[in-house]
Order: sequence, then structure tokens, then C-alpha cells
Amino acid sequence: MANKLVHIQEMIYEIRGQKIMLDRDLSVLYGVEIKRLNESVKRNIKRFPSEFMFQLTDEEWANLRSQFATFKKDTRKYKPYVFTEHGILMLSSVLNSDRAIDVNIQIMKIFVQMRHYTLSQNSTNVQIDELRKLLMLYIEKNDKRVNQIIIALNNLIEQPPKIKSIGFNTNN
Repeated sequence: MANKLVHIQEMIYEIRGQKIMLDRDLSVLYGVEIKRLNESVKRNIKRFPSEFMFQLTDEEWANLRSQFATFKKDTRKYKPYVFTEHGILMLSSVLNSDRAIDVNIQIMKIFVQMRHYTLSQNSTNVQIDELRKLLMLYIEKNDKRVNQIIIALNNLIEQPPKIKSIGFNTNN
């Protein structure tokens, strides 16, 4: 089971600031042809607003293809459709098979894990930012002290203290 979850996680990409899965990968997981998956979606298009599913632009598709060798072999006529987490949830109502239900449960588990990880990272980032601010305040306060010490040392170098001489002065 854990191996399947890792495999699914590798199929999740980020495009337009959203975690998505490609129609191609979903069709493999659901055990249907890409064409059949997209036909089912188009028959139920009202269930898939743009925040649930969208088609990649030429630039997005070219970018993905350049990053992954397996995409270079994808020679279909149309750019792929991608599904957000909500779109994948909606797919379970369109593809009503036991396999689709099982796959959706696994995918949702991955999305939940990723969300928890992201939230924990945000918490860590906030803590790091707070530490950075504290460090900057500390440096600012100590910089003033260090500056005062440097000024005092420079003053001593420029104006050495007068030392009273004891004994005979032979310079006269």
C-alpha cells in the first residue's frame, strides 16, 4: 500500500499554483483509456468547473514535456486535461467503479498528507522568520555597542593619551 501511495505522489505536479494530476496518469490508475476518461468528463462537464479541471496551455505542456522524458513519448493531438484535488473527487462520481473508488481514496490520502506537510513547513517557515527578526534586533542593538567601542578605539588611536615624563628631557 505504501508503495502505491509513493507511486501516486510522483504523479502529482504543481501548475498554476495548484496540485494537479494529468488525465493520462489518472486513466492508468483507473484502468481506462484516456479517451474514455475524457469522454466521461465531457458528458458531465457541469461537474467540472475550471477550478476542478482545465486544459494545459501550449507553454505548460511544452514545459512539462521538457522536464520529463516519458512525456516526450506522448504524441496525442490534444493537450492534456489536468484535475485538481476537487476534480479528482468529482471523477469518483463520474467513474463509478470499485477501482475508481479505491484509487480516489488513495489519492485523497496523498493530498491530505501533502497538505499536512505544507502546513507544517509553513509553521517552520514562520518560526524561522521570527528567529531571523530576533537575530536582526539583536544585531542592531549590538551593532550600536560595537560601533561605540570602535569609535572609542579610533579616538584613542587619533589622540594618544599624554604621558607625563619622569626624568631628564634631552630634547632641549
